[in-house]
Amino acid sequence: MLTVPVAGPDLPAGAAGEPKWDGFRAQLARYPGGRVLLRSRQGTDMPGAFPEVREAALAQLPEDTGLDGELVVWESGRLAFERLQQRLARRRGAGALAAAQARPAHLVFSVKFCVLSR
Repeated sequence: MLTVPVAGPDLPAGAAGEPKWDGFRAQLARYPGGRVLLRSRQGTDMPGAFPEVREAALAQLPEDTGLDGELVVWESGRLAFERLQQRLARRRGAGALAAAQARPAHLVFSVKFCVLSR
């Protein structure tokens, strides 16, 4: 779901909000056999540019898991969108690994629970 501007900070009854992170919207999925999908809202394939996110998914997520979140890079206590753009430019190989060590990316996502009743 994309964000939309509102006239004021008050939310109507029954509505919920979350912070807008300064990053790239991303979908992450872990499949059986070590396959990881990381793609942008536009469908850009990104796991080669963010090997640390791929490795974290393999280490921390069970198979057949999908997440929708925001890919961000922190620098000096703030979000650094320009660093994230630079990371995407280094798509593969040694450049991507060096960038991952210098400026690691993180996938931020909100966990929402709903209760279903019969």
